[in-house]
Amino acid sequence: MSGSLLEKVERQTRLAGHNRIAMLLFRLGDEQLFGINVFKVREVLRRPPMERMQGLHDLIAGSCDYRGQTIPVIDLAAALGYPPLRDVDSAHLMVTEFSRSMQGFLVADLQRMVHCDGEAMSAPAPSLGFGSRVNAVTRVDGALLAVVDVEHVLASIDSAPAELSGQLQREATTRSLAMRRVLVVDDSGIARRRLVALFKQMGIDCLVAGDGREALERLLDLASSDPASQIELVVSDIEMPRLDGYALTRAIRETPSLCKLKVLLHSSLSGLFNEAMIKEVKADRFVAKFQPDLLAQAVMELLPEVAAAPTAPKASAD
Repeated sequence: MSGSLLEKVERQTRLAGHNRIAMLLFRLGDEQLFGINVFKVREVLRRPPMERMQGLHDLIAGSCDYRGQTIPVIDLAAALGYPPLRDVDSAHLMVTEFSRSMQGFLVADLQRMVHCDGEAMSAPAPSLGFGSRVNAVTRVDGALLAVVDVEHVLASIDSAPAELSGQLQREATTRSLAMRRVLVVDDSGIARRRLVALFKQMGIDCLVAGDGREALERLLDLASSDPASQIELVVSDIEMPRLDGYALTRAIRETPSLCKLKVLLHSSLSGLFNEAMIKEVKADRFVAKFQPDLLAQAVMELLPEVAAAPTAPKASAD
């Protein structure tokens, strides 16, 4: 792989401003800073009155009324190993939107919004002790910032496996997908495993990468190797350390050996900002996490069936 090409592509995407993430900072009970993408936050409120519900997951503190809609409230402090905040009057509620659904998260206090350079983010070392519910760390004014893997928290509450419907499974089996290759790019282990399982149901071979930089390196390597090993479709998350999904898509479009690749962005981000960015970086499709049937349908549309090679006519027997 050409290191100079990779550096050139990354420099261009960084200069274009598509590898920075706006983070809302908060704390959960001590001085440690945590962050969440500000574009997922609808509103921040003081902890409202909540109704307790029996028989639900331990991390669900209750439900509350949010502008006429009943939403679940998740104790994010408890999810990260801190003392619960469900009965703390000074707690704050972050109302968020993930995959077009709304929920609230209890946090101890809100700080401020900052812009973080994706290149400066990295996966946390196990020795930091955050576990799998933090998927990236960086520094803000010298202080360690831990980016919460909210998808992991939500998956731990709703652990039901998401599978294709029978109709989509039957449709997938009628297509010639066994020889098609997809690159799955996501910094969340939960998301990668779900996607790999989905593509296995569809009979699609897939490779995985943990962030956009790793994906770009792999794509450049494959582009210079055996054509039979190349990728036809990239299914990528948007929020990732080092190189995000927007920057990865732009890099693919600006690299001659990769520009014809199909790119599907698969994220819990939604809203007008996301729609505008998807058009700007020229992604082929966007599917909100995690909707197996919609994702499978989009993948089949982006990977049209390849006509079988015509068979030679049998020689007539004389």
